[in-house]
Amino acid sequence: MNHHTRWRHQALKPKPLAPGEEKVRLKTSAMIASIAAEGQATRPAPFGHALVALAKERPEIVGMTADLSKYTDLHVFANAFPDRFYQMGMAEQLLMSAAAGIAREGFTPFVTTYAVFASRRAYDFICMAIAEEALDVKIVCALPGLTTGYGPSHQATEDLAIFRALPNMTVIDPCDALDIEQAVPQIADHKGPVYMRLLRGNVPAVLDRYDYKFELGKAKLVRDGADVLFVSTGLMTMRTLEAAEELAKDNISAGVLHVPTLKPLDVETILREAGKPGRLVVTAENHTIVGGLGEAVAGILMRARAMPSGFHQIALPDAFLDAGALPTLHDRYGLSTRAVVEAVKARL
Repeated sequence: MNHHTRWRHQALKPKPLAPGEEKVRLKTSAMIASIAAEGQATRPAPFGHALVALAKERPEIVGMTADLSKYTDLHVFANAFPDRFYQMGMAEQLLMSAAAGIAREGFTPFVTTYAVFASRRAYDFICMAIAEEALDVKIVCALPGLTTGYGPSHQATEDLAIFRALPNMTVIDPCDALDIEQAVPQIADHKGPVYMRLLRGNVPAVLDRYDYKFELGKAKLVRDGADVLFVSTGLMTMRTLEAAEELAKDNISAGVLHVPTLKPLDVETILREAGKPGRLVVTAENHTIVGGLGEAVAGILMRARAMPSGFHQIALPDAFLDAGALPTLHDRYGLSTRAVVEAVKARL
């Protein structure tokens, strides 16, 4: 835990075990547990390695952070290009202001911190120094949504709503290692500021098994289904793909439309897939139910007068969440695969 941590701990009562269910012993610290399932393929620090590969060909790329290089995988870049790395200390406002100045001089800064510190502490600096001027600053932030058990001081559950509302800002929530690796060169090529959520450390590799390529601003149907369509973003695409496999065992056909770019939204693809009659549409996001993907998709459907057979949002509640074991929190707040499956079955 780093020095930014501020505790708000509520004791979590363990859920009673179902008959025959065994208690799982967590092998890592439960509060910073990986989102990867047991035995799932992963790749280490995909953001850091992708940025290094790109920077070898792009001398204008620099890396900047606020004392969090190790915790945002930017240390990989710092080791490869120490003369192009800037450690700004515990000062996120200064970090964003400096990035704006560097961008004005023709460089492309990739700026990393925790999502809570970018969206809350440094928001005004991002707004006035970066977004208003449409500068080429790429803000890449770890611990998005509910990816840590350290409580509200570290859980950025409202960041997508905040940055979607900011003019000129492109907003990306990648699913896995492949998404991150392919997004890095494309956000570098994009003219203007970008906010991208970051999964760090050993990141699951899921989309390799599908004919998938990240395209900035595009949603992709990675799995088709006749009964249910999940419209998901970020790590919840992992969960919806797993849920679709589980639902298939009960003869429920579920498709998954992955939406990695939250702004600009791929309205055409979302409307084409989610607007088809006869399917339950379920949006899924690692973000509060307010102002994220779910409400955006609902708005698209309503404006087009498209009528699926039903509509449901899977998202975090409009509340400050508990601290505790991450797997327990995902189950409690409806982000686990089991919770997704149960939510769909309850509405069919």
